Amino acid sequence: MREIKKKGLFWHWGIKMYKLRWAIAIFWILLFILSIFFAQQLPDRLKDSGLNPKGSESDIGVSLMRKELGSPPSMLNIVYTSRDLDLTSEQAKKDILQSLEKLKKQKYVKNIQINKTPRLVEDNGIQSVVVELKLNNQKALKDFPEMKKLIEKPKGMDTYVDGELATIYEVQHATKHDMAYSEKIGLPIALIVLLFIFGTVWAAILPLLIGMMSVSLTMGITYYLTGYYSLSNFLPNIVMMLGLAIGVDYALFLVSRFREELKRQQSVEDAVAMATQTAGQSVFFSGFTVLIGMFGMLFIKLPIIYSLCLGGVLVVFSAMILSCTLLPSLLGIFGHHINSLKVFPGTQKKLENSIMWERIANSVMKRPAILAIFISTFLITLMLPIIGMKLGVPTAEVLPPVYESRTGAELLKKNYDVRKSSPIYIIVKAKENVTEVASIRKIKKYEDKIRQIPGVLEVQSYIDSLGNRTPEETSHLLDLKGTYDRMINENLLQGNFTLLTVVPRSKPDSAESSGLVKQLRDESMSDLVTYVTGQTALRVDMMNRINLGLPLLMLFIISVTYSILLFVFKSVLIPLKAVMMNVLSLGASLGIVVMVFQYGWLSHFLNITSTGYVSIIMPVSIFCIVFGISMDYEVFLISRIKEEYEKSGDNVKSTALGLQKTGRLISSAALILLVVVGSFIFTKIEITKALGVGLFCAIFIDATLIRIIVVPALMKLLGPANWWAPKWIIRK
Repeated sequence: MREIKKKGLFWHWGIKMYKLRWAIAIFWILLFILSIFFAQQLPDRLKDSGLNPKGSESDIGVSLMRKELGSPPSMLNIVYTSRDLDLTSEQAKKDILQSLEKLKKQKYVKNIQINKTPRLVEDNGIQSVVVELKLNNQKALKDFPEMKKLIEKPKGMDTYVDGELATIYEVQHATKHDMAYSEKIGLPIALIVLLFIFGTVWAAILPLLIGMMSVSLTMGITYYLTGYYSLSNFLPNIVMMLGLAIGVDYALFLVSRFREELKRQQSVEDAVAMATQTAGQSVFFSGFTVLIGMFGMLFIKLPIIYSLCLGGVLVVFSAMILSCTLLPSLLGIFGHHINSLKVFPGTQKKLENSIMWERIANSVMKRPAILAIFISTFLITLMLPIIGMKLGVPTAEVLPPVYESRTGAELLKKNYDVRKSSPIYIIVKAKENVTEVASIRKIKKYEDKIRQIPGVLEVQSYIDSLGNRTPEETSHLLDLKGTYDRMINENLLQGNFTLLTVVPRSKPDSAESSGLVKQLRDESMSDLVTYVTGQTALRVDMMNRINLGLPLLMLFIISVTYSILLFVFKSVLIPLKAVMMNVLSLGASLGIVVMVFQYGWLSHFLNITSTGYVSIIMPVSIFCIVFGISMDYEVFLISRIKEEYEKSGDNVKSTALGLQKTGRLISSAALILLVVVGSFIFTKIEITKALGVGLFCAIFIDATLIRIIVVPALMKLLGPANWWAPKWIIRK
């Protein structure tokens, strides 16, 4: 991956791109124009949060509730508020239900009823209604705008539509806003930074073009895939963030090297070839390094992680391919015109003649031990909040308060007992029909065992609904058609299946409730098959999959990355140092995410609503993305240092020269990344904000404290040992 003069594979590739430059440019531009049409429609096609752990016990339980017991596939909560009216009165309830008559007449509506969940506070100015639908979320999303129009607002009342369906719909709209907002804010600032870096208009525009095309092509491909697979509605955010950041980053290296080669080479063709051989080759291999991080997500068996993996892989691959095909072709077309339309000419001369980076490297290497210890201690301190990190499943809280579903969710949480509105459900399958005396006796005994568990507040089933009578009396009552039909209509039993509702003493998202799920799963009865499900069980199953896959993910990424760097640099310590530095920057950035989103530090300044937890997908996403991006800088810096070391054999001098030659470019690339990911901190969706904060902090720490201070310091401390490797590796 080192920059060499030998005419190799990438040189000949650059020649081919130059000769076919017009055909390649026209092909990609036409494909880009076509993809824009589909990319704009992508958010409307993403109708799943991806937060359901497919095939888990909680997922199987939900499927059985719907298939065997007739539970509604989707629901809406409509919250009514009033400052003047008593909404708990019979007249107010009648007016509310009357206002929903048009909605009730629709074929897709199963039932509408006043929310029976007990209240926490006596507030007469609030009431809620549960709307049960016959459609699953994906189908119901098509009719959601119509549903909202059919919900009439009674005089003197305000309405807020809440529920998973409403949240997904509003996340779609928030995603569209975030995409437009990030383009509106990020792209102009990125253009200004690029103008400052390159000093010419055309050189600044090309990286932005590659970034935008990477995003558009990926979203166009994803639009097609949504016809076959259900993908998470959080996918566009990561595609936009990664595509702009990495696309601009890769193009920055290539354009910069091309401009250097124009001064050295005899023709534009040779300049394209050498830029492709050097920077193009680095981009190609760096792209594969980032892809390793993306593919590592496959160890976490969750639909949302799979979706983010797909989006990440496609956009990184698009950026890599465009940088190695379209960009060399465009550079060949522009030729020396790449340096026309100059801006900031005086600043450019000062930057080109600056020896700032060499001075920084020499200053760091005068006191390497002190600086390495100080910075490492500081970063480890930032990591400490991870110890108390609380992971949660994102719900309507990912949206800002201006959205109805967020406001409705907060009103329900404040006024109603969330333990009873989101209980733990147990689907019980007996050998015989649950109306038989033998089945009733076993189910009753199982209930009694559950009631003995300390964390259980109450247990409800069809047995309790019928007065908790003797098994014989209960069976006799169920023989009566009216009673049996009522139990079926309440979704409590059907054939061999029945539903038990377990209300925990703690809130659904607490550690105590998670522990209760595990205890319930440990309880068993002969001749009874049980499935524990509900929101708390869903969270437990998601955590189990992350805990199971995360060690494998980390082992895979670290070991493969180490092996690649070992092969490239023929050194044992440099890859180890690179991995350790990445862990430090990742840990520190994740610690900052905990401080901001869980503890609420600087949340007002960043316009962030502290959720009291970190999204369950955040550690995985930040680890996989940042580990790959950080390796780009490591490879670029160490490649130059090694090149200088092979010339002089002087470890200190080669480190200083390597930093001098790459410091400006690495800082410029990092600045572009910071601008792009930083723009997402001020978007609407909290998950996107958290990802923006995490990536911003990780990139800033990596490009400043790690690359400028810690790496040169460790290079000095380790001396010639930096370049040691067993003979069998060196010979390869």
